[in-house]
Amino acid sequence: MGGFVIRKAVLSDATVIADIARLAFYQAFAGHPANSPEDMKAYTEKAFAVETISEDLKNELVHYFIAELDGKPVGYAKVKQNSQIECVKAKKPIELCRLYLLEEYIGKGFGGKLMRHCLEFAIENGHDVMWLGVWEYNYRAQGFYKKFGFRRVGEHIFQLGSDPQIDWVLQKELS
Repeated sequence: MGGFVIRKAVLSDATVIADIARLAFYQAFAGHPANSPEDMKAYTEKAFAVETISEDLKNELVHYFIAELDGKPVGYAKVKQNSQIECVKAKKPIELCRLYLLEEYIGKGFGGKLMRHCLEFAIENGHDVMWLGVWEYNYRAQGFYKKFGFRRVGEHIFQLGSDPQIDWVLQKELS
């Protein structure tokens, strides 16, 4: 895996992140019969707008990490420090908001490297729990997170356009 790097995103990366985010999200979820094209479009236009990501990048509690292979962006992760949700009991939680790879790079070990990078960041910054929401029908992602020691502690609503969907809330204690 020579040529694979993970770097912290800066404000000028907003367009790159938006492009990866839209494509990776579509690759992951557009094919599921529960997700209408209208709801997918409504969600991605707002969540992955360059302006939205730029605002995130200006927030000192939000961090994006870009995964690159031979200089080409192939995925990213987003974490939010001190993000609270009722079912997660922690003194200093951190949320893994997103972890996406472009489809052709899934299953090659890059997702694991990106996950470990986020966990190391959380530990280095004194967080005691990492938590995330994962769609109840995203079995591949659920299996991935289980390998890293995440366990289900609750659920919440993820609004995909006009469709309120169920996300499982998973957490992992950090040492």
